[in-house]
Amino acid sequence: MLHPSEVVVNELAQGARTMDEGVAWFGGLTEAGRREVLHHLVLFCRQARAREEDVPESIRRSGIRPTHTPAVMLAKWRFGMGSLPAHELTKSFRLLVALFAIADTRRRTLYCAGGCGHEWHNLPPRQGR
Repeated sequence: MLHPSEVVVNELAQGARTMDEGVAWFGGLTEAGRREVLHHLVLFCRQARAREEDVPESIRRSGIRPTHTPAVMLAKWRFGMGSLPAHELTKSFRLLVALFAIADTRRRTLYCAGGCGHEWHNLPPRQGR
């Protein structure tokens, strides 16, 4: 069974939640919780086979500037954003969600188009919307 934070992150990647909803949820976590989510997002990006060439589009989608530290790090294909100061965590979250969305969409299109057994690709409809 997926952890609740995994559900939220996958709903964001699949467009079932808006980035504003995701940022509000992320901001409500403790700093340790935010760092843990970032760690999991890095793993999800790798699992979804994110590519370096996805970085410019992920920066654009994230809404952060290419000169912000998380974007500079990702442009160099460095994923240590969880170690950044607390004021950089939300930018890192926006950026990694965008990268994950790009990679996961590609994965769903190429490998899961006919259906799959991945729990995260078969989320139940959100309630309360």
